[in-house]
Amino acid sequence: MTASTAVRPTERTPFAKYRHSLWLLTKRDLSVRYTTNALGYVWSILDPLLMSLIYFFVFEVIMHRGNKAGEDPYILYLMAGLLPWTWFNSTITDAARVFSKEAKLVRSVSLPRTLWVARIVLSKGIEYVASLAVLAIFALATWTAPTPYAAWFPLGLLLQAILVFGLGLIVAPLTVFYKDLERAIRLILRVLFYASAVLYSPMLWPSHLGPIPIRPLLEANPLTGIMGIYRAAFWPQELDWTHILISAIGSLVVLGIGLLVFRRSVPAVLKEM
Repeated sequence: MTASTAVRPTERTPFAKYRHSLWLLTKRDLSVRYTTNALGYVWSILDPLLMSLIYFFVFEVIMHRGNKAGEDPYILYLMAGLLPWTWFNSTITDAARVFSKEAKLVRSVSLPRTLWVARIVLSKGIEYVASLAVLAIFALATWTAPTPYAAWFPLGLLLQAILVFGLGLIVAPLTVFYKDLERAIRLILRVLFYASAVLYSPMLWPSHLGPIPIRPLLEANPLTGIMGIYRAAFWPQELDWTHILISAIGSLVVLGIGLLVFRRSVPAVLKEM
């Protein structure tokens, strides 16, 4: 009994220590953003809010196609897509420069290097959850009530966290060796933004683009099913279990590749830094 008692703390200590360290790094990120800026929380929702208003003005006011691009009310539909996209986009962008930005701290602190990517995922995820208050305000303003499918929302959070963590583990070490990759990632994210179901419903995808079967390629995007989970909180018809299955498998595959790439790259990354 004494032996087992002595063993248990040593088994639990590393996990507890790293979990605490992850939370401290995350708090550090959030405090820097919110305590050093006068507007604080406003900055985390200002970009998706402005983008929603711009796209609403273009599609709904000028082109009168908002009801054809997505569900009514279209402004709420836009917010439901742009808020999680902001989490995705900002996490990948920050992960691409995490080692170059904090090289001294990464080298001097004896922590698993995956924590430097994980704290970006967590801090950006917390910002996303905090921004849902704005989505709730828009829902109240447009008299749109949530559906029972809102209970699946945590699944969307989990899948997106897995996906962005895996992608972050891939881009973080590679950008140390290939400096131009950071700019390439920005271009890829722009293309992915329009290729994902952020501004419109995936039901609008054509089956073919000339001889190319475009719909299967777009459905292979893990973000498709994730967006469907989020939007099902207000529009149940957006929930497609095939898309969700693809998202789950795709996110886990990306995570597996990310862990493999990261583990093999970190020793060389530390030398390069």
